[in-house]
Amino acid sequence: MLESCRNAQERWGGVHLLIDRWLQERHALINAFEGLHEGAEAATRPALQKFCEILLDYVSAGHFEIYEQLLNEAEAFGDKRGLDLARQIYPRIEAITQVAVAFNDRCDNGDCLESPGLPEELKRLGQLLHERFELEDCLIEVLHTAHKEPAATA
Repeated sequence: MLESCRNAQERWGGVHLLIDRWLQERHALINAFEGLHEGAEAATRPALQKFCEILLDYVSAGHFEIYEQLLNEAEAFGDKRGLDLARQIYPRIEAITQVAVAFNDRCDNGDCLESPGLPEELKRLGQLLHERFELEDCLIEVLHTAHKEPAATA
């Protein structure tokens, strides 16, 4: 998961400061997740709370900043392909967001540390986050590629 984050930063780093910041948040989320998931049985309340904080910040930035900006850009460029892709991808991203928010609501105080199902729940959340990152990367790549040349000639 961490390697795909690095690849995304290499491909789109510098494209837009907002996306750069978001990809840095993704990196922090992955690091917090890996630290928590690797030691799920011995996870600490502060580590879980920090992970939940980063998780909520990341998914919120996606929905309330990044996706809106990408859609506005696609509309400004008349990018039907990008808009169609967004309509296909957003419902799945939204479903993953709901799982992430539900995890946060249940665990942000560290109350779920005693749950025997926490390791499996973290594993499933990790799989969903990986899927989300791939969907986001696809959306960024299609929109960036489509708008790169018209922006350069403008």
